[in-house]
Amino acid sequence: MNDNLLFEKNGHVVTLTMNRPDDRNPLGMVGDGDNFAEAAERVNNDNDVRCVILTGAGKAFSAGGNLKAMRDREGTFGAPPLEMRDEAYRKNIHRIVRSLWNIEVPTIGAINGPAIGLGNDVGCTCDIRIAADSAKFGATFLKVGLIPGDGGSWLLPRVIGWSNASRLFFTGDVVDAETARAWGLVSDVVPASDLMNEAHALAARIVQQPPHALRMTKRLMRDGMSASFDTIMEMSASMQVIVQNTEDHLEAVNAFFDKRTPEFKGR
Repeated sequence: MNDNLLFEKNGHVVTLTMNRPDDRNPLGMVGDGDNFAEAAERVNNDNDVRCVILTGAGKAFSAGGNLKAMRDREGTFGAPPLEMRDEAYRKNIHRIVRSLWNIEVPTIGAINGPAIGLGNDVGCTCDIRIAADSAKFGATFLKVGLIPGDGGSWLLPRVIGWSNASRLFFTGDVVDAETARAWGLVSDVVPASDLMNEAHALAARIVQQPPHALRMTKRLMRDGMSASFDTIMEMSASMQVIVQNTEDHLEAVNAFFDKRTPEFKGR
């Protein structure tokens, strides 16, 4: 990992910051996929981590793909089509989105400014999104002669519904934070100066939960997006037996009856 993606752990919370503020945090340069994959692996392998906050440095969350590199055919965008498919997309841009999607703990998108194209797709991988009042959202691929090639055609309809997703894709419109909240793209809109405080306050509530049960709950919710009802019921039965035999479950029950705050140790 390098300075283009900052990794900061504070207690049980990791903050990932996309860090190209001078260019509005574009994504897709060589090495970006590796950076996000490494960050996700660090989170998933550290049982002490219970929540991740994703944000952007400066005034933008992410302006999306690097149009200048596309125009100038720089890096992998200058490769022949089959090589570009593998090197620019499968092994790099798609690796960013897949890595974020497969983070095992709850993720909070702190959308501090424009989230456009790939930037909007990256935001949609988060479980919860909070927007600054200055944030804007768009799936503007068609406006630059592209298709939603980063997973957005799967993610966005599941977040805001078919009609609103179609409207964003087919018109290329950019909507403000209040519209995003009305459509369910974000849960809350706060003053820009309060965004990170709000995100950390929410993370502080999430990390109070028993860590293994927390990860399993996210797994059930994610698998529930594509698995059958019967499959989820079987998974739920198996997972429930596991967590019901943990020390954390016993601690939670005892704390409930003792009218005290539980102390979970991940056992």
